[in-house]
Amino acid sequence: MPIEDFAEFLAEKVPKGKIVELGIGFQFKVALRLRERGYDVLAVDWNPASVERARELGINAVRDDIFNPRLKLYKDAKAMYSVRPTPEIVQQILELGKRLGLPVYILPLSGDTMPSNLKLINHRRLAIYMAKTI
Repeated sequence: MPIEDFAEFLAEKVPKGKIVELGIGFQFKVALRLRERGYDVLAVDWNPASVERARELGINAVRDDIFNPRLKLYKDAKAMYSVRPTPEIVQQILELGKRLGLPVYILPLSGDTMPSNLKLINHRRLAIYMAKTI
């Protein structure tokens, strides 16, 4: 179950256009695959080294604080997603999605507990959680 399968899932669910990865860290496979599929990917992280590495790989990346987001960064996005977010930012990701009226997709680390109000979708043996906020 390669992580790239998450990108394929997103490509099936989200119309082409701007899509935002929250907390990209140093895991760039999903963003790169979505970019290959024609998406305008915006990678967001608080870590300047992560943002710099994403830019080196050709990914549009910016530094932002999920606890105090600059909402204009997310303008025109079709959806947001996160790959293995740390548990302490999951609620903030969901709140941002709600504020922006965007669907949110989360691929958690195996064993992480997700909020009960999210819809669980099994895709190629990946457990993906979705919050449809619109």
